[in-house]
Amino acid sequence: MLTKTNSMKTRIFFALILITSVLEQNVFAQEENGENKKIGWNMGIIPVVSYNSDLGFQYGALTNVYNYGDGTHFPKYYHSIYAEVSRYTKGSGIFRLFYDSEFLIPNIRFTADISYLPDQALDFYGFNGYDAVYNKVFEDESSAAYKTRMYYKHQRNIFRVKLDFQGKTPVKNLRWVLGYKLINVEIGSVPIDKLNQGKDSVNMLPDVNTLFDDYVAWGIIKPEEVVGALHNGLKLGLVYDTRDNEPCPMKGIWTEVVLYNNYNKDFVFGRLGFTHRQYFTIIPKNLSFVYRLGYQGIFYGNAPFYMLPYMVYSYLPSSTIDGLGGSKSVRGMIRNRTVGNGMAFANMEFRYKFVRFKFINQNWYIALNPFLDAGMVVNKKEIDTSGVTADISQYFNNNAEKPHLTYGCGIRFAMNENFVIAADAGFPVKPQDGKMGLYIGMNWLF
Repeated sequence: MLTKTNSMKTRIFFALILITSVLEQNVFAQEENGENKKIGWNMGIIPVVSYNSDLGFQYGALTNVYNYGDGTHFPKYYHSIYAEVSRYTKGSGIFRLFYDSEFLIPNIRFTADISYLPDQALDFYGFNGYDAVYNKVFEDESSAAYKTRMYYKHQRNIFRVKLDFQGKTPVKNLRWVLGYKLINVEIGSVPIDKLNQGKDSVNMLPDVNTLFDDYVAWGIIKPEEVVGALHNGLKLGLVYDTRDNEPCPMKGIWTEVVLYNNYNKDFVFGRLGFTHRQYFTIIPKNLSFVYRLGYQGIFYGNAPFYMLPYMVYSYLPSSTIDGLGGSKSVRGMIRNRTVGNGMAFANMEFRYKFVRFKFINQNWYIALNPFLDAGMVVNKKEIDTSGVTADISQYFNNNAEKPHLTYGCGIRFAMNENFVIAADAGFPVKPQDGKMGLYIGMNWLF
């Protein structure tokens, strides 16, 4: 897949399953009601290859290994181990190991995640959605108002360790949630000198202020927030779950309330996460309608700007931690476009599994998912613009925030129900939210 944008960035993403089963003596097909029931170990691998003219060449791979035991609970697995290693030659990347099991600890679902997520060019558009004006011309080299392709970027490196537990309560389908998170966040300006290495003078990035640098200079981002910090977090919550199948439910609901409490020497705050998902069968096994409603907000204390996009859930298999916009929230809207003290969002989609087949001794389906997404800031972050020295109308439009809408369609290739290769293309309704988002990764959105 090859795409070109006005910013002269070229990306190539090559996704192919190289290995679909291992330990052949333990993984074999067993006919049951016309389907293959899996036992033992099963694995899929996807290589990641891309090129970005600013970040460099990306290379790596991700894999998900499942153990189905004797197949009694198939398609539920006994153990899932996910690993991803990918990096750009100029520093950005994903290094992650994730484990999930309902059987390691009796009657407890246990998940563990250790990740290092360096990002030389993280999206940053300011706060409060449309109140922060997105000036596309600032990153358009053909415009007289051009500043830099990196104007809406800054550097963020994250090291994160998460331990999550879920267990049953006396109420049917209701589970308690307990989790601990250690996260070290390093913040800085885009490393222009590093990104310019190896470039000719025509393609070099100019050494000018980015929006992040301007926010620091104007005093909107406070000195204690500029470099990041080490944070400890404790998570408590409840989950009500009646889904018939976890990877892609056809019926049931999932409703959760999670309280996340953050502690460090400078910032103590609490975040509330509420999510409701519901699944409706239209054609048994093949067609469903699903929706998700969510809210994420600070309910006490003061969070640093870099923790505002951080969304909290009882269970999140994805590596992403960012707020509204991008592959895991409002698809088609640019990443982190909508950031504030409180954010609401909604997703609706049909899921049509239009073909099922067996290939290399595995069960497969292919599905389409047309969708409509929305989100907005419902509790704004207070900002002081008194230090802004330029024409303020270029950057701020108070009380402009309203729902951000996107639409699009995706396709899924699923092996044995659990290993799901995902591709979504989303389009924002308004140009202030970008042009198009194309996402290739793993799993259904929810």
